Amino acid sequence: MLEVKNVTKRYGKNVACDDVSFTLDDGSLTVLLGPNGAGKSTIIKSIIGFLKYSGEITVNGLNNKSVEARKVLGYIPEMPSLYPTLTVIEHMEFIARAYKLTDYKDRINMLLERFELDDKRKKFGDELSKGMQQKLNLCLGLLPDPDMLLLDEPLLGLDPHAIKELKNYIEEMRRSGKTLLISTHIIDSVDMLWDRTLIMQNGKIRANVTRDEVDGRGRTLEDLFFEVTEGVDKQAVSGGENEA
Repeated sequence: MLEVKNVTKRYGKNVACDDVSFTLDDGSLTVLLGPNGAGKSTIIKSIIGFLKYSGEITVNGLNNKSVEARKVLGYIPEMPSLYPTLTVIEHMEFIARAYKLTDYKDRINMLLERFELDDKRKKFGDELSKGMQQKLNLCLGLLPDPDMLLLDEPLLGLDPHAIKELKNYIEEMRRSGKTLLISTHIIDSVDMLWDRTLIMQNGKIRANVTRDEVDGRGRTLEDLFFEVTEGVDKQAVSGGENEA
């Protein structure tokens, strides 16, 4: 279980995250929605331990920056950060050794094949297109097979085949009991099965609801998003019945 309690992150006078609290239950898939600049990436980087903040973040009761917590947490950033002079396979080997993985060769082969990088093994990082760099970024984050994975805008820059493959892989992880947090500002990109959604705006959590709660109101995730972020009831605007 991941618990975020009263986390605030400031950049000078700017408050990027304002008293943010939520919990990720084990084996759940949570979608973190919000417009650009809402604070989504900031809270994810705080969870993974890249930023200083006030408040408390724990993973299975342990401080998120502890060695034990870092063994559980995985992270796929929005923007790839590759080494220009390492090949695709060297990047994968680097991560495998950094995490002290064993018997990882088959897993490397599987990931490179699924994300259509198998024929790019000898390509250097700076020789890859932006889409290929994002695919490698995904493979590097998925290789350690963490119990808890944070994905920041993971579908950006991917071609349709890679998007489909990633969604399939996410669903496989969910079924295997992994805990997932997926951040995005594109509502259509999270049509996979999710358990809970968090909606951020101006650094605050504006909504924290389960899928059953959304479905029970006869609303879509898009309806909820616009209600929360713009105060717009899309059913009322389109002539549907407005709930009390």
